[in-house]
Amino acid sequence: MSALEYRMNENVEIDSSLQNKNRSARAFRSKKEEKRYWILLITLIVLGIFSSYGLLVYNNPVPIDSPSFIPVVKRRIVAIIAMIIAAICQSLSTVAFQSITSNRIITPSLLGFESLYSTIHTSTIFLFGAGALINFTGIGPFLFQVVIMVLMSLILYGWLLSGKYGNLQLMLLVGIIIGTGLNSVSTFMRRLLAPSEFDILQAKLFGSVNNADPQYFPVVIPMVIIVALLLLAYSKKLNVLSLGKDVSTTFGVKYQSSIIYTLILVAILMSISTALIGPLTFYGFLVATLTYQAAPTYDHRYIFPMALAIGFLIITSAYFFMYHVFHAQGVVSVIIELFGGIIFLIVILRKRAL
Repeated sequence: MSALEYRMNENVEIDSSLQNKNRSARAFRSKKEEKRYWILLITLIVLGIFSSYGLLVYNNPVPIDSPSFIPVVKRRIVAIIAMIIAAICQSLSTVAFQSITSNRIITPSLLGFESLYSTIHTSTIFLFGAGALINFTGIGPFLFQVVIMVLMSLILYGWLLSGKYGNLQLMLLVGIIIGTGLNSVSTFMRRLLAPSEFDILQAKLFGSVNNADPQYFPVVIPMVIIVALLLLAYSKKLNVLSLGKDVSTTFGVKYQSSIIYTLILVAILMSISTALIGPLTFYGFLVATLTYQAAPTYDHRYIFPMALAIGFLIITSAYFFMYHVFHAQGVVSVIIELFGGIIFLIVILRKRAL
């Protein structure tokens, strides 16, 4: 071997050893990124706590030493609990859904949950009158809505993700078609309603924490906690699933059953959020997009906490500013959807693809 060849081989070995030193299977590329992540996460959590505290006590018309102060705060606590539920359901379900579909643009709303919610309420007032919609409250009707949404999802998943129809893109396409069809039916029925009935219905179809009924909490909170813990426990497998079918299969993951399992958990969270609060189409997308910018990692054990912190801060700060600064209580969900829609369009235009 000549001296030139020996030096070339030596340089190759040095380069490969340097590359191996730079490679790492850790969640973050450097200690600096990990430190920045924890600082940002703690900051967002503190800001979310301050926003929720402001919602509880700021601009309270009752003095602190008055006996009526605590009842007013308790009513506001109901709204805070609803915001926490919405943040957990929307953030976890959107991040998990985008991971298993390997697409950071589409959201679980494409599967038609909100369209089905709208159809249930519109058909109730259309067929049975305004009184039936007003009385459509309680644990029974709430669970009925959740079960119907989850069953629709299970039927859709079982059909389109098994056998020759095992195609995730086909499932999304069918979900969009079903959602569009349900929206068309709802629009037709709404046009035939009396103006007074239409006003009552529109109040139900706007997503708002004021729609949340505290009598649902004993059922909703345990369900949300259990499903959220199941998703968090599934974080490592989601890391693999986000790499696609071929890589997941190579690592020994049962891809099809894992996808269906995750979609079932996503369906439960989305159904609970929609039935409790109402449609929030772009809220989950807004939270997920900001999360990917704030948490530069692939590991869902770090992505999920950041998504929860961002989701809770967004919804609490939005309600605080709209309630106490701009005095526009009815447009909070509209503002969230507006910003979410704008960011959605920006991402679409930058990526130039779905």
